[in-house]
Amino acid sequence: MRGMFRLQADYQPAGDQPQAIARLTEILSRGAKRRAVLLGVTGSGKTFTAANVIQNLQKPTLVIAHNKTLAAQLYSEFREFFPDNAVEYFVSYYDYYQPEAYLPATDTYIEKDASINQEIDRLRHSATKALMTRKDVIVVASVSCIYGLGLPEEYFHTVFYLKQGLNISRDAVIKRLVAMHYERNDVEVSRGKFRVKGDTLELVPPDQLDIVRLEFWGDELEKITELNAADRTPLRTPADIAIYPAKHYVTDKEKLEISLQNIQREMEEQVAAFTKEKNAVAAQRIKQRTLYDLEMIREIGYCNGIENYSRQLDLRAAGSPPGTLLDYFPEDFLLIIDESHVTVSQIGGMSAGDKARKDRLVEYGFRLPSARDNRPLTFREFNAKIKDTLYVSATPAEYELADAGRENVVEQIIRPTGLVDPQVEIKPVEGQVPDLIKEAEKVIARQERVLVTALTKRMSEELSQFLLGKGFKVCYLHSDIETLERVRILNDLRAGKYDILVGVNLLREGLDLPEVSLITILDADKEGFLRSERSLIQTIGRAARNINGRVILYADTLTESLDRAVRETNRRRAIQIAHNQKHGITPETIKKNIKKSVVADETALTKPPPLKNPLELLEYVKQLRAEMFQAAEQLDFERAALLRDKLKELE
Repeated sequence: MRGMFRLQADYQPAGDQPQAIARLTEILSRGAKRRAVLLGVTGSGKTFTAANVIQNLQKPTLVIAHNKTLAAQLYSEFREFFPDNAVEYFVSYYDYYQPEAYLPATDTYIEKDASINQEIDRLRHSATKALMTRKDVIVVASVSCIYGLGLPEEYFHTVFYLKQGLNISRDAVIKRLVAMHYERNDVEVSRGKFRVKGDTLELVPPDQLDIVRLEFWGDELEKITELNAADRTPLRTPADIAIYPAKHYVTDKEKLEISLQNIQREMEEQVAAFTKEKNAVAAQRIKQRTLYDLEMIREIGYCNGIENYSRQLDLRAAGSPPGTLLDYFPEDFLLIIDESHVTVSQIGGMSAGDKARKDRLVEYGFRLPSARDNRPLTFREFNAKIKDTLYVSATPAEYELADAGRENVVEQIIRPTGLVDPQVEIKPVEGQVPDLIKEAEKVIARQERVLVTALTKRMSEELSQFLLGKGFKVCYLHSDIETLERVRILNDLRAGKYDILVGVNLLREGLDLPEVSLITILDADKEGFLRSERSLIQTIGRAARNINGRVILYADTLTESLDRAVRETNRRRAIQIAHNQKHGITPETIKKNIKKSVVADETALTKPPPLKNPLELLEYVKQLRAEMFQAAEQLDFERAALLRDKLKELE
């Protein structure tokens, strides 16, 4: 095992961070199954505080975020804080995913359709490998970590250990690789594939990009070499190497035959049940599908939708939870749930929707009953697998507060920058748009920006058109806007192409906008998710990055949500101002470079340099492919997607 966690940063804890770090460390060090809440305001450096807690506790850590983008941001931050440790990224590897489903009303069967992101798949394998080989591991994951992954003991048992001079034939290695779900491809070797040429075998393990070359002399493994995949130059000549399975779902050969017999028996029981119900269509359907899948598994060790047989392949009891990423962690690990007010409920809601879909597939003969156990963990099962837990949020929900206990809620109100929460004003709804225009003109005159939240997409679009007619530089932003376009709009707002951004949900990631000094919430007294206490506090916090930050709530009725949100914001603001006065701190607006827009690069990509012949075109394609892999490795998935599309066009 390698050295444990060592935090590296160019700055020390400041503001409320020192007391928060000390208190959280003390709470989570008391014993097993401790819970704590970090109630940290926007911009207070919650991730840095969590990193210090990890260093103090010295435990393998799982960080769960509620979406891929936030997980990528946290992964980048933790990787900077712990450059010498294993910081891994584990999210759903689907670029596109349409689950298998059946709609009885229209007798429509929808086959599973998915596009797998190979780079994310590699990072998932890297995460599980790290957990099995070292202790200094931080895995940043999305909620996909509660979905079935295959049992870790089976995965570990299948690892293939090779060393120079080992008495083993090339054919024996090929046989073992096929059993580990590697595919043979003698044209091009890539992740999870191998090729053979004479006494030389080359493969790429699922967790890396480099090629592993095995050279044989008779029945002896003469040499092991690792090659750079791009130019095939030798990198290392290790004396031994561990080859990990190409997929997380692997089954021992002896257990496999028992599993297949159990699947056949379950199929026969289901056919008999359908026959008794005089449902010949369902009986024929489940028999035909299962027999085909069994034949595929016996012949090539795999079939489409093999995960639906995971309970039988694992020899688990009916109703038992599947193996997940949590099972790859040691007994004593730290769980950090980021944006817990969203993430906890997301974890709790996954299993119910999955069960309803599976029930229909089983009822109409598309899947065996055991397919129900290919599922995410229930909230009860999730809780049974976790111990020390840190909930992190600016607005923790009642569940987290109750689970930790009020005495274990640690506030981080003071920002290291000295910035305070914005002033909040309540104005009447009547005349809200004319007042918005008047206030926006003042802000724009200072070369600052305005965010406006409307109730619906249609309202945001119509208001944008109205403001455009008044001569404002304005754009709208809502869920129909593509991700790449969203990035461009936000960058253009910061750069001054737009002065006003009108949206519906401004709680989403990517709205770290220090140029914004005014946020207006239209119809703030219309109760709902985006006008709840937590949503209002989160939205108000978006103006806390600018020294002139103000928020105007247009409301005729002081709802309970409004009242609590305003009182909580004023409480935090008072604490922050008192701290600044006591310590002589003069806050300044955050200075943050504008990230180069991915969309802005599109013109350059679509106009390649003059290419005189096919060889130059091939060289340009090679260059773009290298840039694509580099962007994916840096988790800049937007640029990677753009490069991928351009490559397809050129090829």
